[in-house]
Amino acid sequence: MSSKRVENLRELMAKMSIDSFLVTDPLNIYYLSGFTGDDGLLLVTENNQYLITDSRFEQQIKANHSDWNFCNTRNYLKTACELVEKEHLSAMAFEDTISYQDYDFIDENAASDIVPVSAVIEKLRAIKDQNEINEIRESCKIAGKGYEFMLQNAHVSQSELELSNELDYFMKKNGTEEKSFETIVASGDRTTWPHGTATRKLLEDGDLLTVDFGYYYHHYTSDVTRTFSLGKQTQKVKDLYQIVLEAERRTIEAIKPGVSGRRLDEIGRGFIEKKGYGKYFNHGMGHGIGLNIHELPNVGSRFPDIMEAGHIVTIEPGIYVPGTAGIRIEDDVLVTETGFEILTNFPKDYCEI
Repeated sequence: MSSKRVENLRELMAKMSIDSFLVTDPLNIYYLSGFTGDDGLLLVTENNQYLITDSRFEQQIKANHSDWNFCNTRNYLKTACELVEKEHLSAMAFEDTISYQDYDFIDENAASDIVPVSAVIEKLRAIKDQNEINEIRESCKIAGKGYEFMLQNAHVSQSELELSNELDYFMKKNGTEEKSFETIVASGDRTTWPHGTATRKLLEDGDLLTVDFGYYYHHYTSDVTRTFSLGKQTQKVKDLYQIVLEAERRTIEAIKPGVSGRRLDEIGRGFIEKKGYGKYFNHGMGHGIGLNIHELPNVGSRFPDIMEAGHIVTIEPGIYVPGTAGIRIEDDVLVTETGFEILTNFPKDYCEI
């Protein structure tokens, strides 16, 4: 897994005139090396690759990471600086997400120039290989089962928190490892809160429900939102649902290599604005997913990110009208060579249970 990814990083390093790269972000460490320990860092040079951690992980490294030079130490940054000096390296890149304390240390101790960089490995992560696509596809498949479980089990007098906890248990029982964010189960007027996490509020007959959840499968997450109703809704709510559904459909159908995240946002948002609800759609159209719940590329009015084959993005338009209803529909979409593939390909038509 790691060798091709490390070579891709080295190609970028050469273009940046960098001969070493200090990797401190845990997800980037996993992406390059497969290392799942909760402490340590990587140093990638032109000719070597070092996994710098301590003896707690020695057996794991011997078993799974023999292609990395294991540096057994408790002084991670000090060891990295010593390696840079030993190899007579001239420029070490470091991720600009490190703490000021860590920056201060390498600034004082690195024999080379140090160069802060932003989202270099994250841009590599944005384009998924086939194995990564398969893992996210499986997470999406289990998410479909989770949605069906909610339709079958949500009921009046149950609390939002109970439904959320039951979903959590169901998803883990069916193969996922952990949720990637706090599950949103919002009912009634709380559906107008885009990020209304589950509370002890009891579900009532006639409540609209918005459920937004994501779970990791082999380290890769899905992210899906569905809105459904416990009982009957007014025609106005049903009409709002169709507007959101159509906005999502139009946006997804425009996905292909070369289209920008800004343009995708314009398509869905423009439709909602045309219907008179523009001011009630108050967040971006979507984002990339993978090892993290939010990663590149971005899909929104502020982002010129260009879609490429291998990107996986969420498309999630919503309308939130206080006193009436909040509706969001979200799917995970793979950008293919010729267009798109919806990975969360399970029902999203208006549903009353």
